[in-house]
Amino acid sequence: MELLGLHHVSILTGKAERNYQFFTKILGMRLVKKTVNQDNTESYHLFYADAEGTPGTEVTFFDIPGLGHSYRGTSDISTVSLRVKSTDSLHFWSDRFDQFGIQHGEIEKRANRDSLSFTDFDGTRLILVADNGEQGVRAGIPWEQEEIPSEHAIIGLGPVTLTVGISEPTVGVLTEVMGFRYVGSYPSLEGDFRDILVYTTGEGGSGAEVHIETRPDLPRARLGRGGVHHVAFRVPNEEEYNQWAERLKDNRLPNSGKVDRYYFKALYFREPNGILFELSTDMPGFATDEPMETMGQKLALPSFLEPRRNEIEEKLRPLDLK
Repeated sequence: MELLGLHHVSILTGKAERNYQFFTKILGMRLVKKTVNQDNTESYHLFYADAEGTPGTEVTFFDIPGLGHSYRGTSDISTVSLRVKSTDSLHFWSDRFDQFGIQHGEIEKRANRDSLSFTDFDGTRLILVADNGEQGVRAGIPWEQEEIPSEHAIIGLGPVTLTVGISEPTVGVLTEVMGFRYVGSYPSLEGDFRDILVYTTGEGGSGAEVHIETRPDLPRARLGRGGVHHVAFRVPNEEEYNQWAERLKDNRLPNSGKVDRYYFKALYFREPNGILFELSTDMPGFATDEPMETMGQKLALPSFLEPRRNEIEEKLRPLDLK
C-alpha cells in the first residue's frame, strides 16, 4: 500500500458567494461540484479543481455564514499550496494580485522551490509554488480562462504545512503508519525557529508533500473562517482503501470507519496533535452523476440524498454564483 499524494483540502468559508468569486474569477479554478455538506445538509459544500476535477487538484469549502475568524496556532493545517508551472507564472500572479488588491508576499524559496504567499477573502493562508519541470505527482489539466493563459493556470495542490507544538508524534504517524518518507528540511520564514521538515509519499514532488512546522511558542489554533478543516490523501482503489481501514484499526488509531461520500470513499482520523486527516479513493470521481462538460452548474446530490432533494433545497439559503 502506498498513498499517491494529496487528494484534497477542505476549508471553512463565511460566505460562499465571495469564495466563489475568488477561486473562479480571480484564481481561475473550475467549480466542479456544487453540493451540500453531507453531515449538515443545510450547508453548501463547494469543490474547485482543474478542468476535469482530477484527484490531487481539489480545494473544497464548507459554507458557514457568520462564522468567526480563525486564530493561528498549533495543531493546525496552517498553509495550503497550489501548483503553477513556472516562476514566470508567479510573476504573472503577483501582478494579477496587485490588480485585484489581493494581499500577497514576495517571491521566495520554500523547500528549494520558488513560491508566492497570498490570502483569500476569508484570510486563508495560501501559497503558489512553481513546478519548474520538477518530477513527481502529475499535475492537473488547466481550466481554460480568457484572462489567465493556460501556461500560468493553477494545476493542482502543492504541499500542506502542519504547525505543531511537538513534531515527533505527527512524524511518527506519517512515517510509521502512513508510509511517508523524510526528504529534507528548509529554514523557517517566520523567524528564528526550527527548520521545517519535509515528508513525501508516492512519486514525490510538490503534489505529495507534507511540511512540518514546529512552533512551541504558539497557542493551540482556533478554527474559523479561512481555517483548514482537514487534508485528504489519495488511495488508488477500493482494495487498498479496505486495507487502510484495517491498518488504522491494527495501529489502534480511532477513526470514522468507512464513509461513502459517493464521489469518493473516505476514512477520517486525527493524528496525535489533533489534526484531521482523511484517506480518500480516487474513484468514482465527480463526473459520476453529471456530464464532465456541465459539472458544478447545478446542485448535485449523492444518490442517497436525492430522495430528500425538495426538503434539502427548501432549507438551503439561495446561492447566486455568477
